[in-house]
Amino acid sequence: MSLTETKVTRTRAERQSSPLSLLPPTTSLPRVRVLVADDQPDTRRALADLVVTEPSLELVGLAGDAEEAVALAHRERPDVALLDVRMPGGGGPRAARGIRRRSPRTRVVAFSAYGDLSTVTQMLDAGADGYLVKGAPGEEIVNAIHHAARGRGTVATDLLRRLTGRERPEEDCGAEGRRRGVSRVRRVLDSKGLAMAFQPIVDLIDGSVVGYEALARFALGPERPPDAWFAEAEAVGLGRELEAAALRSALAHLDRLPAETYLSLNASPLTAVSPFLKRLLADVGERIVVEITEHAPVADYDALREALGELRAQGVRVAIDDAGAGFASLTHILRLMPDLIKLDMVLTRGIDTDDTRRQLASALSSFASGIGAAIVAEGIETKAELDALRELGVPYGQGFLLARPTSLGKSSPPVTHIRLD
Repeated sequence: MSLTETKVTRTRAERQSSPLSLLPPTTSLPRVRVLVADDQPDTRRALADLVVTEPSLELVGLAGDAEEAVALAHRERPDVALLDVRMPGGGGPRAARGIRRRSPRTRVVAFSAYGDLSTVTQMLDAGADGYLVKGAPGEEIVNAIHHAARGRGTVATDLLRRLTGRERPEEDCGAEGRRRGVSRVRRVLDSKGLAMAFQPIVDLIDGSVVGYEALARFALGPERPPDAWFAEAEAVGLGRELEAAALRSALAHLDRLPAETYLSLNASPLTAVSPFLKRLLADVGERIVVEITEHAPVADYDALREALGELRAQGVRVAIDDAGAGFASLTHILRLMPDLIKLDMVLTRGIDTDDTRRQLASALSSFASGIGAAIVAEGIETKAELDALRELGVPYGQGFLLARPTSLGKSSPPVTHIRLD
């Protein structure tokens, strides 16, 4: 397979059309470290060329089989491993499980010629955070890598259309695999297999908790990341239903949170424009922040802005997630003018030792101040990162250093203050 056939090249115009050009010229994105594993030399070389020529990515290794991929991931600790599903040595599933075990912080994106639901869910069950079909455009591959690096699952848009039956290729779409996917998601919806955890959002000056982000957790097997569940639900036509269940479950805990705090809810653009969300938040809007996620592209920004305007009239505030980690989030900022901007964990990680990260965080903080928005730094894991963010004047943050996501049971009241020293 040639470089042209894998469609991983991008034009100079595509690279120069990014909203990142609005940032200072000395500011660039932190690079995501990538491992590529594929048994086909031409495909492996094409993917390597894509990574090497993309300024936001760094190639740390090439592997030709599953065993070599696991060994390289263990040694190099990449941010993302791009894995061929059917390579020798046990294939993508074995490689994904091995990488998850030996390099837990490495995210996995599957890259395959096979687009049936059975193969997709096999990789998701093995721990993959995303899935692309070979032949995907270079921009889509780069975006999938960035999404995976910050814990966001990505399943190719054309693949989702195919698996949900809106587009029928000549090859088998995997009717049995689709049936099993529907069954898995239905079990979650029917047996209350969906639970919520709440992570405090903290004032970095005095340690007080100002809000809580609601995060979905799944009690039923197979064990895999929450985004993999939402990706499968979208693939089998139950995405809106699962998202609605998560939102209802989160709101059911609102009365248990301190009255002076807010609850941050993740919503896809499609859910944000639906009448359902406006009805759901009608009586509680003043305590709600809606985070616009990037699980699906924004098809109509005018419609989204109008819907968010109606929510704001109910007192709801709007947050943009993953700022500083990709093109889409900056587009959201420019077009939606949010009340809160959340710095991505890829930007926060190592900000105490990386001048590029500090410059970008400073630029986004200045921009946020200019539009009257507040900054929340995600993924704070070390005291040094916390101190660096405080020095930059970032007012709010969340992350494992401050508090991990926890359930709200009768014997586990919400945390209201975090000791910062």
